[in-house]
Amino acid sequence: MKVTALKAVVVALALLLTGCVSGENQSTPSSAEDGNALDGQVLDIDFATYNPLSLIIKDQGWLEAQGVQVNWVQSAGSNKANEALRAGAIDVGSTAGSAALLARSNGSPIQVIAIYSQPEWAALVAPEGSDITTVEQLRGKNVAATKGTDPYFFLLQALEAHGLTADDVTVQNLQHADGWAALQNGSVDAWAGLDPIMAGAEQTGATLFYRNVDLNSFGFLNAREDFLANKPELAQLVVDSYAAAAAWAAENPDQTAQILADAAGIDLPVAQKVIRERSNLDVDQVPGSTQLAVLEKIGPIFVDLGDVPSQQQVDDALGSIVNDTFVQQADAARIQS
Repeated sequence: MKVTALKAVVVALALLLTGCVSGENQSTPSSAEDGNALDGQVLDIDFATYNPLSLIIKDQGWLEAQGVQVNWVQSAGSNKANEALRAGAIDVGSTAGSAALLARSNGSPIQVIAIYSQPEWAALVAPEGSDITTVEQLRGKNVAATKGTDPYFFLLQALEAHGLTADDVTVQNLQHADGWAALQNGSVDAWAGLDPIMAGAEQTGATLFYRNVDLNSFGFLNAREDFLANKPELAQLVVDSYAAAAAWAAENPDQTAQILADAAGIDLPVAQKVIRERSNLDVDQVPGSTQLAVLEKIGPIFVDLGDVPSQQQVDDALGSIVNDTFVQQADAARIQS
């Protein structure tokens, strides 16, 4: 009996100790459980001079401050951002809405997860001293434009609105900076320009002979669908950072302009023109009917030019391109500046 009683005491003590240890483990999780779930995660994301919010996020180091390993990739234009997204070189990339729709219509598995600006970033530009002052005068001329980007679609819409077609001009498919260089050296007669390069061109005497804010589509922040499905917490962090960047830009317009000037290698007054006069960074970041209405006007142009085989593909893209899951719960306060 004594032995049995002793065994009972030992078992009871063992259970008690096990309970204490278990309790301690429950109240003190491992570092992996208690730590930042984002620690060590890798994010491939673009930055672009046509997307000032991306420059703010990169400059402030908000993503890195959350323990994320960030690979920043510069996009020279919407077409380059789309190429990188489709190739899996980046998870998140910034484009014009028109370029995002073109990519989605042609099977690129991307969705817009936030709006980063409502810009007047495209216009038609003539060199200093040019006789070209109207769209009609472009008939038979050489025009530089980056295909697959908003300035290119701006050009096409401008031509259509003035009784011309793409066949009435010769489009030189050049990246934005190269288009400006071609305008300067006389290789082209006009250029479908993009800010901030275009604002710098203005400063040197080039003229914006045709402007129409309604022909500019919004700035789309796009992500690959597999990234959204596999790393939703990382996608949420990106969207939260964009919400914080919009608030920061509103409070710090001069610093925003300086960040743009440094990143783009342009004079501060040029950057201030872009930020203060031609960029609405305080736009509602939730994508929806407003943006789709703009894209519905552009979609048929893709089909007419043969860039998309059918209108049905455009319609399917319009019906599936928006993913507002993350931006609807964006939390700017989460980001510490």
